[in-house]
Amino acid sequence: MGRSYLPPLLILSAIWGASYMFIKVGLRDFPSAALVDVRLLLAAIVLVGVVLVRGDAGRLRPAASPGAFVGTVGMALPFLLITWGETHIDSGVAAVANSSVPIFVALLAIWFAQSERAAGARVVGLAIGLAGVAVVVGIHPEGGWWGVVGTLAVVVSSLAYAVSALFIQRRVVGVGGLELAAASVLWGFVALLPFALADLPHDVGWKPLGAVIVLGVVGTGVASVIVNRLIAVHGPARTMLVNYLLPGFALLYGVTLLGEPLTGAEVGGLALILCGVTLAAGLITFGRRVAAVPEP
Repeated sequence: MGRSYLPPLLILSAIWGASYMFIKVGLRDFPSAALVDVRLLLAAIVLVGVVLVRGDAGRLRPAASPGAFVGTVGMALPFLLITWGETHIDSGVAAVANSSVPIFVALLAIWFAQSERAAGARVVGLAIGLAGVAVVVGIHPEGGWWGVVGTLAVVVSSLAYAVSALFIQRRVVGVGGLELAAASVLWGFVALLPFALADLPHDVGWKPLGAVIVLGVVGTGVASVIVNRLIAVHGPARTMLVNYLLPGFALLYGVTLLGEPLTGAEVGGLALILCGVTLAAGLITFGRRVAAVPEP
């Protein structure tokens, strides 16, 4: 099992870690809403195609209703916030800020999942994780206060991911993960279409275009297939480990390929967030709560 588990986990981490880099490259010519909408459209083609090839077209219908919520709150909104945020901050900072998703899942669970109230080490984990978020938000890149606002936008995207994750956990029953992903990207595309049409790109170069194509086809479409396979075979708890790996990949890509600086605040903030995730998710005590597996 170990051999079959580690390669797809590393591949998924590398793909999702690269998404922040591809967003940065795509933004050279694409407005934020247009970039996200093209991404969602390409992902929809991949995921709906996979569902049809598998002969599961009939399973898309029950996924339509929850897909509307997940597509809007768990895809269109956070994708747009992350993308807009990266117009003001480095891709590595965005990845570190977005690694806080499980912290917000644990925080929201205090109110919306009463059977999993945080106590003891989990409360400490929440405090440590939120401190890490504060460190990352406090980074003042070249963008100055706009950089802070951009980082906050990514943090809000983490909150949106958390809301979507709890909705799926508590409200979605009898719907396959792949079918839900397909319905969600379709709804997300529809939700953002008016905003994308209002600000279409002009004179798109091949690098930004290629980046958006890879982002939609591989970073969202193929990655969704991989994550659903990992969850089905190895369970959500082991799949959640992607949260620990993808920020490192994103920082590596940003530093080596985009020439972004690696700061002590980024590393320190990431360390605090991941430490908080470990405690807040109850991993060290084998607790029942499973943190979310966000898609950047």
